[in-house]
Amino acid sequence: MIIGRRHGGGRRELETLEYDVVIVGGGTAGSVVASRLSADPQLSVCVLEGGPSDVGDERVLRLRNWINLLETEFDYDYPTVPQPRGNSHIRHSRARVLGGCSSHNTMISFRPPAEDFDDWVAAGAQGWSSEALAPYWQRLEITITRVADKDRNPLAEDFVTACHTALGVPVLDDFNAGPFTDGTGFLPVGYDPETGYRSSASVAYLHPHLDRPNLTIMTETWAYHLDPERGVTVRTADGDRLIKARHEYVLCAGAVDTPRLLLLSGIGPADDLKRLGLPVRLDLPGVGENLLDHPESLILWEASRPLPPMSVMDADAGLFIRRDPGATRPDLMFHLYQIPFTFNTERLGYDVPEHGFGMTPNVPRPRSVGRLTLADSDPSTKPLLDFRYFTDPDGYDERTIVDGLRLAREVAATEPFASWIGREIAPGPLLRTDEELSAYGRAAHHTVYHPAGTCRMGAADDPGAVVGPDLRLRGFDNVRVADASIFPTMPTVNPMVMVLMIGERAADLIRPR
Repeated sequence: MIIGRRHGGGRRELETLEYDVVIVGGGTAGSVVASRLSADPQLSVCVLEGGPSDVGDERVLRLRNWINLLETEFDYDYPTVPQPRGNSHIRHSRARVLGGCSSHNTMISFRPPAEDFDDWVAAGAQGWSSEALAPYWQRLEITITRVADKDRNPLAEDFVTACHTALGVPVLDDFNAGPFTDGTGFLPVGYDPETGYRSSASVAYLHPHLDRPNLTIMTETWAYHLDPERGVTVRTADGDRLIKARHEYVLCAGAVDTPRLLLLSGIGPADDLKRLGLPVRLDLPGVGENLLDHPESLILWEASRPLPPMSVMDADAGLFIRRDPGATRPDLMFHLYQIPFTFNTERLGYDVPEHGFGMTPNVPRPRSVGRLTLADSDPSTKPLLDFRYFTDPDGYDERTIVDGLRLAREVAATEPFASWIGREIAPGPLLRTDEELSAYGRAAHHTVYHPAGTCRMGAADDPGAVVGPDLRLRGFDNVRVADASIFPTMPTVNPMVMVLMIGERAADLIRPR
């Protein structure tokens, strides 16, 4: 049952609705938690989603339309604070719709490398090893498949061939078939090849169960304050109301809005809260810290001829590189964008081609770490996102981008991909030195919308941890966090599958024994 508007919320004494479990955020993880928990008919489950429903909305369901959802009514659209060593103009898309970012993204669906989970265990997340998480990969309900033959663009096919020839990496038919250190190929995607619809978390986990009498989904219902004893205060078109959980609250609002909710509720660094005039409920220094992202830059080409139209989501093929021969995971990733992705290059004065495409060198495990804070105590004010891009003291992230631009040029010089290129627009053939490529790469870099880490998971004796391995919010027995904010470290690949697995594990941890 989806409820878009409910009446009676404007009284001084807020109307209170009670459920066994209240899930804040009907996004990628929240959809999973809601589906699994509401399978028990004895358990009443309520999902609070700030945006509208995706049911029947072609704009959301059609995967290739993802780019047209940016900076619309489906996007919270968060700016970043000035970045002295990066791009200060980046806007972070956070989905405002049922299904969250799985209703908003490209649905690239990688199984995370085992070593990524080893990093988590080393950071204090005991019980989160690759072996422990393997069953959740098998349990996923979304449909992950290879890009169908009918959707394969000749440009992308020639790109894959050139990557193999120029760099010696294997061509992988299925990146999820087993561990890989490097490789190129069409990416695994969560979609229906027959319809072109996305297999989002909401489509896979919620749509089949909307008739469950014990599942209530409140859309256009935005949570802005949590009192674990009284309930979650939400804002609707008809006023505020209070939603109370008899058993547990599960925060699945994402790496921006989960810490934002906690800070607005007086849970976070005490000095910051006092400075904003917010009452301190619990001094929890790690809330908002450890802000992570996958930065990537762009090498942009003008096409030598119009591009064929077929594609799943205009970033269907990719490349992974292992620069260290002894490494067991790739340390450089590229998407091939089959569209002229010029948001940042145009601002820098570069031409906008009628027909263009690009490669995006991406830092899979960045070492720069930022911070999320509140600008003021007004719940409607957007938070301050300071990713501190390219500020790691050893310059690793910067070096990765420079190496990536150079490797992209090697691919561009190799047939059959080279024949598609009319000219290099950005950074432009005159920029050759490390210093020039670094300055361009950092100025033109963008995000692939993967903020994470702001309520990181850690051991009981870790002063910076916000949740423990059981996902319980430190200091509270009836609040858990289940979204990308709990990441101790950034995964090598696109993180959506990892968030789905977090949702599956959270449901197991919460489900009454």
